[in-house]
Amino acid sequence: MYRIVIPARHGSLRLPGKPLLLLAGKPLLQHVHERALRSRAAETLVATDDERIAALARGFGAQVMMTAAHHPSGTDRIAEVAARGGWSPQDIVVNLQGDEPLMPASLLDQVAALLESDAEAAIATLSAPIASGEAFGDPNVVKVVCDAKGRALYFSRAPIPWPRDAGSDARRPGYAGAQRHVGIYAYRVAALARLAAASPTPLEQTEKLEQLRALENGMCIRVAAAVESPGPDVNTPEDLARVSKLLQGAH
Repeated sequence: MYRIVIPARHGSLRLPGKPLLLLAGKPLLQHVHERALRSRAAETLVATDDERIAALARGFGAQVMMTAAHHPSGTDRIAEVAARGGWSPQDIVVNLQGDEPLMPASLLDQVAALLESDAEAAIATLSAPIASGEAFGDPNVVKVVCDAKGRALYFSRAPIPWPRDAGSDARRPGYAGAQRHVGIYAYRVAALARLAAASPTPLEQTEKLEQLRALENGMCIRVAAAVESPGPDVNTPEDLARVSKLLQGAH
């Protein structure tokens, strides 16, 4: 049994009011919520500090929890939801970002099951093969390397692992086994509380990757290959137009 929490805020720098924007005739947040409802999660909540988002979500039938406005990340917002809900430390919650209208329900179920299957892991997430040299060199494509048991060793915006004999051109085909991080997480509630209480760490601040806080604090992140390829998320007006076309084509 697991829960899904969708953190949603109004103040996106690149796309203000993002959860409210229309794609294929529906608000972005509604598409994300509908994806969550296709999963096997026992409960799905929208977590927000904005009354406009809350009213919209309630309008399409979502369960909503109002949270504090000061949270720096969705992880902190979800930690508040778990604490106020009195969830058990071993309960599993999946963080479904509010800008993922094409996230397959199969990945929500997969990442929750992955965490449930590994008692030593605090967090679980997914990866997918990097298909091009451009993606390997793109700092917006986060890379992950793991040990032999599928535990994350490091996440980076840099092209890792870097083949020694590849030279200095980061856009060449690169390492055939390179994996990109698929940004979906399952947490044990105890891990959520620990992350929210921890201060930002040096590697996290350098790479601007929150998952490095968990690694720097000695937490185990279990990684598996995604069973299905997720669609693109929405961060810019260009993304909005592209994803809207994809959603229109699916109907």
